[in-house]
Amino acid sequence: MVLKKALKSKSYHKRYQVKWRRRREGKTDYYARKRLITQDKRKYNSPKYRLVVRFSNRDIVCQIVAAKLIGDEVLCAAYAHELPRYGIKLGLTNYAAAYAVGLLIARRMLSKLGLAETYVGKQEVDGEMYEIEQEGNRRPFKALLDVGLSSTTTGKKVFAVMKGAVDGGMNVPHNEKRFPAWTKDEGFSPEELKKRILGIHVSEFMEELEEEDPDKFKVQFSRYIAAGIKAEDLEDIYTNAHEAIRADPSFTKKEKTTTEHKKWNKPKISHEQRKQNVRDKIQAAMEAAAEDDE
Repeated sequence: MVLKKALKSKSYHKRYQVKWRRRREGKTDYYARKRLITQDKRKYNSPKYRLVVRFSNRDIVCQIVAAKLIGDEVLCAAYAHELPRYGIKLGLTNYAAAYAVGLLIARRMLSKLGLAETYVGKQEVDGEMYEIEQEGNRRPFKALLDVGLSSTTTGKKVFAVMKGAVDGGMNVPHNEKRFPAWTKDEGFSPEELKKRILGIHVSEFMEELEEEDPDKFKVQFSRYIAAGIKAEDLEDIYTNAHEAIRADPSFTKKEKTTTEHKKWNKPKISHEQRKQNVRDKIQAAMEAAAEDDE
């Protein structure tokens, strides 16, 4: 018989400490969070702001968050489902839409702080690196990029949101190494980044697919065809959207729609009504009996 060593002894289980709930659920990377929210003690209660970016299958969530003892406080938020208001009706989770969401939250946050006119940002999209500089007495609003559990690979769409926020006038520390087409040998390509910001890479793919396989093009871009959007229209759509976001980045609440719900349960009646119903049934039965006797 082979002897096996007990790897998890009694002392192991006695000393085992359960991890935090959001770590057990796989939702929070506390190693990264600690470094994002830890503030110098000499700065007292000054918050450390985070640009939180999360992607889902159909939406992009972007928030400006500050950590407090009672929990995280969201100061401002922008979503990809707001983009149809600015003319971007389809492709709400691609690279160009992510840039537009970043631009939207930057302009919205700066408008809230009264810095929109001081820090305009980069109005012309050329793909070049841009760093905000202090103008006047008030410093630019600074936030650290929080990508959550997402992998930070080169060309990731979370960095498109960051680029949009930087071009919108926010100070987000970064470099060019995670933008598309960056290589160790050739470095950074502004033209490639510009293509993705303006959706030119999508229009090129649309033209290529339409020539090679028209049937597949009709299936893959059926919603674009139904909306009457052609490949050459995409660049103008995103350019006009950037201008519209800068003109009015404010949040508009949707009007609540009132719907009438059907009630299938019988309404409750009082004790007196029940007694009256019994009297009516007795009276109806007596009248029916009297008619039968006649």
